[in-house]
Amino acid sequence: MIKFSNVQLGYGRKPVLTALNFEIQRGDFFGIVGPNGAGKTTLLKSILGLLKPIKGEISFLNNGSEHKKSIGYVPQHASVDEIFPVTVLDMVLMGRYAKMGIFKRPKNEDYTISKKMLKNVGMETLAKRNYRELSGGQKQRTLIARAMASEPDVLILDEPVEGMDIQAEISIMELIKILHAEYALTVILVCHDLNIVANYVKTLSIIHNNTLKLGSIDSMFNEETMAKVYGTNVKIVNIAGQKAIISKLNNTNE
Repeated sequence: MIKFSNVQLGYGRKPVLTALNFEIQRGDFFGIVGPNGAGKTTLLKSILGLLKPIKGEISFLNNGSEHKKSIGYVPQHASVDEIFPVTVLDMVLMGRYAKMGIFKRPKNEDYTISKKMLKNVGMETLAKRNYRELSGGQKQRTLIARAMASEPDVLILDEPVEGMDIQAEISIMELIKILHAEYALTVILVCHDLNIVANYVKTLSIIHNNTLKLGSIDSMFNEETMAKVYGTNVKIVNIAGQKAIISKLNNTNE
């Protein structure tokens, strides 16, 4: 679906990530992790087309041939400017701008699709509510609906459960899991919560030492790799079928 060929990313002449050679397969649930400042945002910007490679090429493929990319992007809800009072439905309609044109009025089809996406995320009864009045979880559901309103092939989520309690985290992640299956999406998830990543993604990519390594979640999510990347001893346990990562203090008994 997305192919990085000998890509180097950075700002000006200063490289942040180098020697990027990997592919994101169609229909994957692709996780991106790494320490703060490792380059997760830089990688995300390149996929979104906001940052051009210093070297190399990023291709969007369909059965081996180039195709027009269709990406839905869900930013952290706290980063969305709330200075203008808009309704929940108006916020979701923004996801249709790329298809209808930013200066054109929404048509019946745009309203139909936006309302459908609100229903898909459980927000249809709050369509007329002011977006600023919503809880963090409700805002995130609205932003997911906005991204889905663009009818994307790829859904990118940047820290979708940031600042939420455990119940809201699970609710949002289960929603993403359902949308991934129902719409055959390629999901790209950036998340600092390793417990969330371990239990939802299929392919795990780790940014470390200015480059990226990836593999299946089972091959990449292990104590040795996590300790090396994050610089602390960890223990990975399985509780009721769910993976959990626990930090261990150095020089202590287990």
